[in-house]
Amino acid sequence: MTCDEMDRRAALKAFVGLGLASGLADCTSAPEPGGAPAPTEQPPAADTTPPEEHEHPADGDVLVFAFGDKEGQVIAPSDVPLGGPQIFAYPADAGGGHVASDSRLDQVILVRMDPSSLTEETTARAVDGIVAYSAVCTHEGCDVSDWNEDGLRLVCPCHDSEFDPSDNGQATEGPATRRLAALPLKIVDGRMMAGGGFQGRIGFRRR
Repeated sequence: MTCDEMDRRAALKAFVGLGLASGLADCTSAPEPGGAPAPTEQPPAADTTPPEEHEHPADGDVLVFAFGDKEGQVIAPSDVPLGGPQIFAYPADAGGGHVASDSRLDQVILVRMDPSSLTEETTARAVDGIVAYSAVCTHEGCDVSDWNEDGLRLVCPCHDSEFDPSDNGQATEGPATRRLAALPLKIVDGRMMAGGGFQGRIGFRRR
C-alpha cells in the first residue's frame, strides 16, 4: 500500500467520523468539508421541470467524469478500461447545461467486465460489458473508491467491504451485507447514458 493510499483511507475514515454516516442515515447528502451545502428536497421529475431540478440520474442523462483531467467531459465506452479500475461519474442533462454534482448520492461508478462473466440480471443493465452502480457503500456510506485487481471486486476503503460488479453489485466481503444500487446503461451516439434511475436503495439507513 502506498503512502497516498494510506492518506486517502485515513481521510475517508475521518470524514465518516465527522458526520457522513448520520447524514446518509436520513437519506440526504452530507456536505463535504468546504463544499456546497446539501441540496434541498427535489420535486418529482416532469417534462416541465428545469434540468437542474430533476432527479438524477434519470433516463437520458449523460455520464461525465467526476474528477481528474477530464472532469465534466462526457464519458465514451472506450474510456472505461476492461477489468477495472472503476471510473467515477456524475449524471448530467443531455444538453450539457447541468451536472448533478451537488450530492454524493448522485455519484456513479462505472467498470467494464468480460461480458461472459456477467450474470443474466447484470447483463440486462450493461452495455459492452460496462456496468454502473452507486458509488456510496451500503455499510457506512463511504465512497467505494478502491479496486481489488485480483478478485475483480469494488472495494470500500473505510472498512474493506467488497462488491461483485459482475453479479448485481452483491456484497461479498466485509461488514456490508446489502448490494450496491445498480444503474441501467445505454450508449447513444457514442456517449455513455443512464437508461433509468438507480435500482435499489442508495447507501445505508440506520435502524
